[in-house]
Amino acid sequence: INGYALGGGLELALACHFRTASTNALMGQPEVTLGLIPGYGGTQRLQNIVGKGIASELILTASPINVDRAFNLGLVNHVFPLEDLIVETKKIALKIAKNSPNAISKAIESVNSFNSENLKEGLATEIKNFGDCFATKDFNEGVNAFMGKRKPSF
Repeated sequence: INGYALGGGLELALACHFRTASTNALMGQPEVTLGLIPGYGGTQRLQNIVGKGIASELILTASPINVDRAFNLGLVNHVFPLEDLIVETKKIALKIAKNSPNAISKAIESVNSFNSENLKEGLATEIKNFGDCFATKDFNEGVNAFMGKRKPSF
């Protein structure tokens, strides 16, 4: 996130697995000033990330927040100077890309299956995905690389 992420821009960012931002970022849900509500997942995803009370305040007041508050609320994972944002974000992406594609996919599915109303559903998905990983080439490569004291090649 670089600069403004207001309304649909923030909702697009909320759909991501995590967010990085520049020090000049400003985020908010100003839709109520237009007689609307956040309509692209903002009411749901925002409260899942920052909690119901904070999400309600941000949506109902339409007040934007700076990157420091966004970081403290867990809305963004990393804050970088503007000139470093792309380079540092790419470093994170490259770290992820070095890992097992299958395991990354299963981890994302498991994290996304979380349901605060029914923990059993999320745990069942996690258990299934954990077990499924054992029957993959990625698992064999990962274990062999670990035992051979080398980096895996996925």
